[in-house]
Amino acid sequence: MKQALVNDHAPLSDSFIARRYFAKFDRITGHLARVAAEFEVEGRLSRLEARVLGSYVTRLSATFRALSYKYLMTGRVEGPLPGQPTFDRHESGFPIAQELMVMAVDAQQADKHLAGMASETELKDRMVRQIVGDLTIPGKLQFALSQRLYYQALQAGGLFWARNDPDAQWIADAGTRRRYLVHWAVYDTQANLPIVYLLELEDSGKRPLPNDANRWPQAQAHLMAQSLAGLKLLTVAQGFDTDFDDLHPKRLRRITLGPMYSHEYTLQSGPISAVLANAKAPAGEDWALVWTVEDLVSDRVEQVKDGWFSSAERQIYQLASVGGADSGTTRTERMIILPERPYQALAELDPPGFASVRKFVVGAGGRLIPAR
Repeated sequence: MKQALVNDHAPLSDSFIARRYFAKFDRITGHLARVAAEFEVEGRLSRLEARVLGSYVTRLSATFRALSYKYLMTGRVEGPLPGQPTFDRHESGFPIAQELMVMAVDAQQADKHLAGMASETELKDRMVRQIVGDLTIPGKLQFALSQRLYYQALQAGGLFWARNDPDAQWIADAGTRRRYLVHWAVYDTQANLPIVYLLELEDSGKRPLPNDANRWPQAQAHLMAQSLAGLKLLTVAQGFDTDFDDLHPKRLRRITLGPMYSHEYTLQSGPISAVLANAKAPAGEDWALVWTVEDLVSDRVEQVKDGWFSSAERQIYQLASVGGADSGTTRTERMIILPERPYQALAELDPPGFASVRKFVVGAGGRLIPAR
């Protein structure tokens, strides 16, 4: 199994191909932010939820931009550095999780690296002098500048890491209880996809959850340990509900950003392969990105016996009438974002399985057009 996953990893050994790959993601993440805004307009996300989701998308964009700096000179300088970016070409299309893990290690040493580097202005000045004076391409200086830009991006922060620990945002007070939106994100190491979690809960504890030095670290650790793409939301919610008697998970959503499909870069099976092949889209429009929202909602509350003389409140979750027991969700919605050419090919081929998938078409000027 592990070998099969590794076999799906592919390096981008040419600088031109690598640049196009990261430029594609720069455009795609811009469209993701627009989808979040569209959901807010439709009332599918609150203003707070849309802002939280948008912040993760912004951080994801910054992460890919940092990686693009790191690998700017791939294949153009001799030696083992800068190496080659590696991505998952099957059912992901995203950089492998190992890229983000290495980046986290690099971030810890960013200050040290920058202190020993020439400034951006000085490097550019040296490059000009070498081009004009020696009439040669300043490859080593270009590499040095790319690495400076990389470490500057790491130093600036605001990145999407392999683990983005839970944060709690107060929503309102409900009687004696406090309502919070707890959110966190991971870059799943098996799926090689970014996943965002949104948890609405009620807190009946004595102290506000984020200020509780006992409960909050335990709750954070519990949620991160359960942040696996293969776990059902029902399993995650029930486990949390059982382990924390004074925290009541009312709604849990898991938003998976991806896979990204591209006829040029990825290997895909099923109808999407024919759609992208038939589209014959230019480089900047040869892609489609899937966005999946799994939603689990509490239907009612029951009191269960907890020890000899006490009882505890437990959530009873509503499961979809069709397939809910298998999916562990109240509902699951899949969306696909794609430029006009691939959308036209999709509409013409009309493959089975896409009728229930909501579609967002990227029109002229980057305008997002909801379609069915």
